[in-house]
Amino acid sequence: MGLENPTAENLKVILDELAEMLGVVNRSIMDPEDYDLDKFEDLKFMYDMVKQKGRLSASETQAFIDELRAVRKG
Repeated sequence: MGLENPTAENLKVILDELAEMLGVVNRSIMDPEDYDLDKFEDLKFMYDMVKQKGRLSASETQAFIDELRAVRKG
C-alpha cells in the first residue's frame, strides 16, 4: 500500500504508525479528524523522517509531538 496520495485512509495510517513509533500515550492528539488533508505532505514528511531515523531520543520525540500539535486543526 502506498502512502503517497493524500487520502483520509493514508492520513489515518500515517498517524497510527507515528503514534506507535513515537510511543504516544495520549492517542487523542493523533485523531485523523483533527488534521486537514492539506497538511498531509507535512505529516508524511515527519512520518518518513521518523521511519528513517528509527530510534529517537526523548527530546527528538518531544519535538515531533510538538510539531504534530502545530499542524492540528485550530
